[in-house]
Amino acid sequence: MAVGAREKKIIRASQVSIAGNALLSLLKIVAGIIAGSLAVVADGVDSASDIITSLVTLYTAHIIARPPDPKFPYGYNKADTIATKVLAFIIFFAGAQLAITSVNKLIYPVERGIPEPLAIYIIIISIIGKFLLSGYLKGVGKKVESAMLIANARNMQNDVVISASVLTGLIFTFVLKMPVIDVITALAVSVYIMIVAFRIFMQANLEMMDGVENEEIYKKIIEAVHKVKGASNPHRIRARKMAYLYVIALDVEAEGDISLTEAHDIARGVEQKIKKAIPNVYDVLVHIEPRGNVEPDEVFGVSEKDMKK
Repeated sequence: MAVGAREKKIIRASQVSIAGNALLSLLKIVAGIIAGSLAVVADGVDSASDIITSLVTLYTAHIIARPPDPKFPYGYNKADTIATKVLAFIIFFAGAQLAITSVNKLIYPVERGIPEPLAIYIIIISIIGKFLLSGYLKGVGKKVESAMLIANARNMQNDVVISASVLTGLIFTFVLKMPVIDVITALAVSVYIMIVAFRIFMQANLEMMDGVENEEIYKKIIEAVHKVKGASNPHRIRARKMAYLYVIALDVEAEGDISLTEAHDIARGVEQKIKKAIPNVYDVLVHIEPRGNVEPDEVFGVSEKDMKK
């Protein structure tokens, strides 16, 4: 099966992410154990979960590359959205596990010493590494318009904040000589991880329910229709995302006595104007109706009146 240029970039980005997170995770877990810092070990576990998320994106990239078939006539691009939801669950689970461990440490405390300075050095390396990885993934994700890669990049950006929080906690631990701060920091990190996972999950839900994040797309569709001679009253407009592509359907009114050829030309003109106004359109379905046509059972979609409210 041939892999397109877009899928190749996603695969490459996923491979870089796997390698980078594997190295950072190993460093933090080993250093955290040696230095005696639960927060650093927790940060390492979070990086280990990032390896899993990157493996998910890598596998999904191969699925997306499959051509349309009778079972999936629209192709496999929505696997990107499904993978984003999977990433959200994995991230949330990692945060929940860390929270349980941290709470147990607080409820059933044991005598713990002050972590070794090695912990601080490793966290600084982690912040730099995660910052570079997040920037790389975000850049590729925006270039190929992959919600999955952008979600993974956002997770990496959050990791920078998490590592910075761990670093702050370690500094206070050394200054105040209170090892419990290290555990409290780990708990705060876990809560933050779960909040991020929930946000990613909700964003993926929007696409799964055929919603659009920016409603301005409907204004662009309406404006495009009005540029076509003979077309009027765009209504029952439905736009949905299929990964990075839009599928748009709408009804347009025209004079009832025109020929089939003229109606076809109007529909073709509407399609071309919409594709010119909106990037990454997979398909436009235009239904031509006679002017003044009323169908009370039409309840789905957006009309020009809805956008004026």
